[in-house]
Amino acid sequence: MYRGRLERDFSLWVEKGLLEEGTARTLLAEYDARPASFSLGRVLMGLAALLLGAALLLLVASNWEYIPRLVRVGLMLALIWAVHIGAALLLMRGAQATASGLLIIGALSFGGAISLTGQMYHLSGDEQVVMYLWFAVATVSAILFRSAAVTVVAGFLSWASFAVYLDNFDTRWFGFGPYAPLVMAAVIIGLVRFTGAAQARHLAYLLVVGWLAWLYMMTEEISVAIAVAVLGMLAFLLTALPIRPISSLVRTAGAAPAFYSFLVALMGLLLLHIEMDEGGRMVVIGLLTLAAAIVALVLHGRDNGAVRYLAYGAFAAEMLYLASVTVGTILGTSSLFLFSGLMVAAVAWLVIRLERRFASGTGSVEAGEDRA
Repeated sequence: MYRGRLERDFSLWVEKGLLEEGTARTLLAEYDARPASFSLGRVLMGLAALLLGAALLLLVASNWEYIPRLVRVGLMLALIWAVHIGAALLLMRGAQATASGLLIIGALSFGGAISLTGQMYHLSGDEQVVMYLWFAVATVSAILFRSAAVTVVAGFLSWASFAVYLDNFDTRWFGFGPYAPLVMAAVIIGLVRFTGAAQARHLAYLLVVGWLAWLYMMTEEISVAIAVAVLGMLAFLLTALPIRPISSLVRTAGAAPAFYSFLVALMGLLLLHIEMDEGGRMVVIGLLTLAAAIVALVLHGRDNGAVRYLAYGAFAAEMLYLASVTVGTILGTSSLFLFSGLMVAAVAWLVIRLERRFASGTGSVEAGEDRA
């Protein structure tokens, strides 16, 4: 899809004399030479690795009692070493997809080996510690092999570890456990930058968003909601300010930092709506939400489509909400629908004007660059 649009743009620029035909062909050839960001073969290889890993673990577990203990330990160690050595050899030959599949089997095998060894020797241990160890080993594997696939596995293990904590402690705050998701999210972000597993960063950001939601549900205090909204908005503002090294990190991370920080800010404002659902305070929170949406459009609306549509949705939803709780109680149901329709039309008009401003702003920037 993107290549077709790129080719059409090049053809248009060639017709207008903005680009030479030879240069356009060279640029398209360079794009075609890049490795594809999505490969069905790699996805299928990853799924095959998951199925094979599960099959091996189930096969060993089903015949566990008939295998001597030393043989069991030897089989587990041999499996882990074999898949990692095989992955190293395949990487040297350039077989990235098959090597990634073996590394996924290796990461899964290590977790199964810990569990089965604990059952075999009746070792008493904390399930949470097992998850931390499993995540740590997956992290080391991702670093040693610079594997994007194992980075994704580590991302899911971070979620699994958080789920184990919530299950064991009934969503209560206990010890170091509540801080672990934040540490794991930071580790995943570091792995993403080292291994190039761009999509895995969403697992880290969503883990932080889920952690903040759990923090509020655990306390149900208005101070937590205020902190979430304020910190989210401050983080969003930092993504737009030209402060090094933050600006360079944000630029290389794409749309995700701005989008998720703004999402956290909106989540905090939604929680404040829940806490302050009556009187003038509700109107104040509504106005703050509208202001946050406008600020988001001004700072990132032109270049970040994800933030732009999130801000549009928040603005429209807030306008309809304010209309329903203020005008609706005064004018009645029929007048509410009439007023809501007018508000939606006003929002649509504002969106069209902003889109035109973004388009003209892009043209002005390009013209200024040409003059420079």
